[in-house]
This record gives sequence, structure tokens and C-alpha cells, in this order.
Amino acid sequence: MVLLPGGGKGGNFIQGEKRMKILKHAAAIAVVLMGVAACSDSDEYVQEAVTGPSPFHGIHGITVTKDGKILAGSVVGRAIYEVDPKRGTASIYEGPPVGMADDLEEGPDGTLAWTAFLDGKVYARKPGGALLTLADGLPGLNSLAWTEDGRLFATQVFLGDALYELDPSGENPPRKIMAGMGGLNGFDFGPDGKLYGPLWFKKQIARVDVDTGTLEVVAEGFATPAAVNFNSKGELYVVDTEAGRVYRVDTATGEKTLVAEVAPAIDNLAFDNDDNLFITNMADNAVIAVDTESGATTPIVSGPLAVVGDIAIDDNGDIYVADLFALRKVSPPDGSVSELARVWSSNIDYPLSISVSNGHIAVAALTAGAVQVFDAASGVSFQPHHGFTTPADAIVLANGSVVVSEYARGALVRVAANDWDNRTDIATGLEGPSMLKLAGDGALYVSENAGGRISRVNVETGERSVVADNLSAPEGFDIGSDGRFVVAEVGAKRIVAIDIKSGEREIIKENLPIGFEAPENVPPLYIPTGVAVAANGDIYYSSDIDVRIYRLRKN
Repeated sequence: MVLLPGGGKGGNFIQGEKRMKILKHAAAIAVVLMGVAACSDSDEYVQEAVTGPSPFHGIHGITVTKDGKILAGSVVGRAIYEVDPKRGTASIYEGPPVGMADDLEEGPDGTLAWTAFLDGKVYARKPGGALLTLADGLPGLNSLAWTEDGRLFATQVFLGDALYELDPSGENPPRKIMAGMGGLNGFDFGPDGKLYGPLWFKKQIARVDVDTGTLEVVAEGFATPAAVNFNSKGELYVVDTEAGRVYRVDTATGEKTLVAEVAPAIDNLAFDNDDNLFITNMADNAVIAVDTESGATTPIVSGPLAVVGDIAIDDNGDIYVADLFALRKVSPPDGSVSELARVWSSNIDYPLSISVSNGHIAVAALTAGAVQVFDAASGVSFQPHHGFTTPADAIVLANGSVVVSEYARGALVRVAANDWDNRTDIATGLEGPSMLKLAGDGALYVSENAGGRISRVNVETGERSVVADNLSAPEGFDIGSDGRFVVAEVGAKRIVAIDIKSGEREIIKENLPIGFEAPENVPPLYIPTGVAVAANGDIYYSSDIDVRIYRLRKN
């Protein structure tokens, strides 16, 4: 039960983005009112899926209800999914916007409660269907658990560090029990009535008396423990995110026994009524069944991509994907996906945007405030660098310096080559600066998502000029071999090609699965839509709705 902790440094979504959202909508309206000239979408381009489908928009919490439903939660996808283990499918159980769930659990009376991490809320759906808000205004609400007699407890993690008791009726405000525990994450009540859970930042398992507000360490020596759960025998199981391991822990002695291993980025676990164990893996977008006797693991449902963000294409025609929980590469001919790095097993911090230029791959983590550079030839990564304000994209210039677009601050920042503390604003006053692109002549272009334009910026003087405007929430773009700018107008759910010299525009394709709606208090950019143009003119784009890469090929 963890989302975007920024390498343990806390998330970086900036509050108060309502102005950006209004501007984004205004840009969309302007396009309609001004009647931008463009030819209509035709059948000239055929859409083809490059990658296979994914079941979730990222996955976190998991629970099994008393009637056997396997429910999994997604924060980014703002939904709760029901997983069918026999068919290997997932369907929406509780949709956006209230379905955002980092953790979820059914109470003794059948009430399902869940934590909306980014919204700072706890919701509860009563057996009769009524929806209640049990907590509000507590960003980072992460984990929760019920007692057998119907008491409900929840914690803040990453955006806070406190344990609360909630009123299941929603009539009374949350009661803070204790704070500063060290990141009390996915927890469960034991047979002794005490609350057991991992201390994320201390790498320990703790036992909490919720009535006295006291805490004691039960076990330690973990890499990054994420969640615990008891089976019907009273045995405690722990998942370790960083190590990719499942342990059984003796609560009396603290001794831990390795049960199973999978790839890192495990997030949560749950037992069904027959003590079958299920775990979630964020990077694999997967629910995995674990045999606690043999250690065998079987994916029930998974996807090739997790939360597909921006994309970039290299000279070989391979597509790099900023997949939030991993950095991946897609081979367009067969859609095969390979992995360059993943969170927790690699030194990478939740990438959402990506660029390939001057022998380097640069990724930006919008939520974690981080930027990182990789060597394109070797794949060797350099240390992520934090402290940026909602970095929407980053790109490496010919002299080795890095330009970063800071969305919420409306600025382009240049980082001196090999000196990440040397940061200089080269342009300010931009309206939602988002994706960056270097042209063949070295000119730098940026899409202004909230301003509805693409601008050219002189990296030496900061002078800028608009090359295309009246766009509806532009995000990813690329420059084709014919010199035209191919742009994802996310507000209009279409891709257009623009001749910046003549101003002529062609609608390449409309009604595209792009523009997944953002929560109220995060940047409208949210999950960036990327665009990449191949040497043969094929256009690739990332779908934040379908969690896939698509190709638009000329007939």
C-alpha cells in the first residue's frame, strides 16, 4: 500500500492546480469557438495496437471479501477492480472518481472501506449501497483495517505519518491515536487484538496497541516492508517491496521464514477464506497467487505495461516508455516489451516522461519531483536528482546540460552539465510547460498544456515565440521527416499535424483513448500522452486510458 513515495522522500503533487484545470478547459473551448482550420479526420490513417492490454492503471491494495470477491485498488486509475481468477480478467467494481484506492478492506457488517491517497479521504460503501466519506483533508491516507467488532483504523504514509480511528458511520471526525511511527503501512489486526504492520522507513514490523497508543518492534532486517496480513491460523505474512519477497514471521520471536520470491515492487497481500494467498505487484500490474507451502507463484492477471506515460523513439525505431513503475522499451514490429529499470530493484524514481537526445535518455518524475539521465548506449543510469517542482519533462542538450519543464511553476530550468546544483531559469511565465523536443537544428520546443500552444525557446536568451496556438491541452509531440509537428491535443482527444510555416493543420485521428481525467488537486497533465514519429512516417502514441501503445499507419 504505497504510491509514489519518491524514493522515500514523499510525493510532490502540488496543491491548488484548479487554475491550470480551468485554463485547460478554456483552451479546449477556444478551439471550438475560433473554428481552427483543419481537414477532417479520414480513413487515411489506420490505428493498430502495438502492445497488449493491461488490466489496471497501476495496482496497490488487495482484499478478498467474505463472499470470495478479489478486489484490487488503483490510485492512479482511481478505481477498485474485481479480479476473476478463473478467467484471468479484471473489471471495474467502483469507478472514478471515488474509486481511488490505495488500500481496501471489508468490515464485519459487509461495509467496504478504502483510502483515496491523493484525495486525502476514506470512503465506505455500505451493504445497502450508500457511499459515506469517513475522513477528509488528510493527504496520504494509505492503509486501513477493521477489528472484529467493527472499529476502523487508517494511517497516513508518505504525505503524513499518523494513525487514526475512524467512525464507520461518518458522523464523527477521525481521532488521532499516534504520530511519527516511521511509516506504518499495510497493517492487520492479529488474534491478540493488536495492530501489526510494517514501518516502511525503519524496515521493521511493529505491534501497536490502539487503545494505549503504544508501539513495539516485532521483527526487523527487511529491505522495505510494505504490508502484512494474518491467515486463519494466526500466522503473520509480510511482503517486502524492495526485495520482492514474501515472509512468514513468528510474532513471538521475530524470526522470519522466506516463503516466496517474485520481482520487486510488491505492494500488498490478502488471504481468501481458504487461506489462499494473493499479492499485488505494481510494476507488473499483476495479481499473483502464492502457494505458501511450495513457494510457487502464478500470475492471475498482469499486463505488459503498468501506467503508460510519455514515449520517445530512438534511431533504431525502438520506443522507450516512461511506465511510472518502470522504464521500458517496446519493439514495434512484434510489440515485445523489455525492461531497463524498475522501481525498488533499480535506482529510478517513478518516471512519467521521457526523451531521447544526444546519446542520453532523460526521464522526469512528475509526482516525485525527480529528474534522471541514462546513457542511451549502455543503459547505465545516473543518480535521480530531486527538488524540481512538478517536472513534466527533461531533455539533454548537445553540451550536456539538461532542460527541465516545471509544470506548476511555469518555467524551463537549465541544469549545468554534471552540476545538478547549478540550476538556472531560462524561461518563466509559461502556462503549464509540458513536453520538450529538440529539432534537428538544435532548437528547443515546449508544449504549453494549459496555454494551448507550442513555443520555441532560445535556451541561451530565454526568448520564445509561439509556433502553434489554439490547441486543446497539447501534451506530447514530435517532428516528422516532412517538418510537420505531430501533436496530441488531449483536450480534443485527437492527434494533429501542423505545418508551422503555413499554419496548415491536418487532423490525423480523432476520438482517441487519451485524456484520463486527473484528480482535483493534481496537475491536469497527470499521465502524459506521448507522441513519437518513426522514420517511415508511422505515428505512435501512448494511451493513458487503455494503458497501451498504438500506431497510426497510413493506408
